[in-house]
Amino acid sequence: MLTIWGRLSSVNVQKAVWAAGEVGQAFERIDVGGPFGGLDTPDYGAMNPNRQIPVLRDGDVTLWESNTIVRYLAARYGEGLIDADPVGRAQAERWMDWMLSELQPAMAPVLFGTVRKLPGYTEPAQIAAAVARAEAKIAILEDQLADRPFLGGERFGVADITVGCGAHRWLNMPVERIARPSVERWYATLMARPAAQVALPLPVA
Repeated sequence: MLTIWGRLSSVNVQKAVWAAGEVGQAFERIDVGGPFGGLDTPDYGAMNPNRQIPVLRDGDVTLWESNTIVRYLAARYGEGLIDADPVGRAQAERWMDWMLSELQPAMAPVLFGTVRKLPGYTEPAQIAAAVARAEAKIAILEDQLADRPFLGGERFGVADITVGCGAHRWLNMPVERIARPSVERWYATLMARPAAQVALPLPVA
């Protein structure tokens, strides 16, 4: 059985939980991080010196970094989630890196201001500016999905898991959004998957 450390309100933990469900591996999830604490213990530091979530343990394999965990689970257990062709694989996996480098940083201030209401993020002008930055990234996603059912093309894969967690957060935050029919169609398809329903609770937190 797999073990995943991390609170389910974390978008990065959601990626790992969704991937584990998609590849059909039973797992135990242990709440750490945020209000649960536990990241500063020696045992946790031995698993992840960055003291971040998630961490995955699979037998004698211990991994951190959410995208690495998704790739590992797909490669080891999830035949079909990663393209065997290097070009197809790279074209899908670039969206995983885009999620970390572009979409997540753009969306985070919106979450901090409207959901978590953290000091320094709640002024209406700050929220409006953050929403505009996030919308620019969602427009890129809309363009990619306009002529294909999934981010990598015709088949569901690791990019959909990773970016789908971001779309779940974006589409369920209390802000006014520009209509994105392709993103909304894709998201509805993702949310019909049982593993996504387990990994992506509401409300976002």
